[in-house]
Amino acid sequence: MLVSTPHTFAVLEDLDKRELTNHVLIITRHQMKPQDIDRLNGLRHPKVTLLFTHSGIDDRNIEPYPSSVAAESLKLMSAPQHRRYRTILYWRPLVPGLNDSDEHLASAFELAKNADATVFTGLFYRNEIATYYKTNGLPEPYDETARRKIVPETLEARVLAAFDASTPLFRKTSCAVSYVHGLPDYNGHIGIRELCDICPLSQLELCMNAHRVPSAEQLIEVGRNVREGQGPVVVDITERAAIVSGLANEQLRYYLQHTLRFQVHDVRHPHHERRHGRADIGWKERGASD
Repeated sequence: MLVSTPHTFAVLEDLDKRELTNHVLIITRHQMKPQDIDRLNGLRHPKVTLLFTHSGIDDRNIEPYPSSVAAESLKLMSAPQHRRYRTILYWRPLVPGLNDSDEHLASAFELAKNADATVFTGLFYRNEIATYYKTNGLPEPYDETARRKIVPETLEARVLAAFDASTPLFRKTSCAVSYVHGLPDYNGHIGIRELCDICPLSQLELCMNAHRVPSAEQLIEVGRNVREGQGPVVVDITERAAIVSGLANEQLRYYLQHTLRFQVHDVRHPHHERRHGRADIGWKERGASD
């Protein structure tokens, strides 16, 4: 999203006039201006988070828009000591052979020091992207496609090793957004403890205090508000997540998660331990196909 456009600011200011206190996530790689600081600081009610997409990929055939623009915008918007909005380095997509060298990781770590938090994630290597790679004669990063983002096990380990405890790093967007606003994760990831093993201790405590396992009746009751298709069929509920079936699409699952602040997984697409909701590609012990 081009944050500096009049339309974007008009929407934000309209939300502010309505005194809505919702999270507003603005994902951008746009060149921002000093006057944007004052305008965003003028918003009193929405919880605004700027997520600066930065890959560090140098190949213009793959990433035609230079990452340096987002890097400079991140530095600019993070500089004010007092500001209402928050900034996140959205470090994505990480792709083996393109932007995972030791130099790339070190550069991202230095850039992350400017942000309130950093999120790292991999590539949605779906059929359309694979076709683009083949059509343009680009080296294919993986031998197969997947419906989920791909972050190989060895790559994740190298990313974690490149950061230190004083630079907040997260695997999930909602975890980082909640952290920078001092709130528990609105997606309830805390139930999946291995996902949270890199979170700041203060955030872990905040999320654990807010963690509530819903009953099957609560899930069904929330599902009654869904207008598209039938509500969820509860397959199982554990401390980690609720497993459901019968949802027409992912948006309905998100609605349940956000309402209950608890992980809700579709039985058709199981989440395997330590994969963190990602594809199994690049992990030693692979589960069912994603």
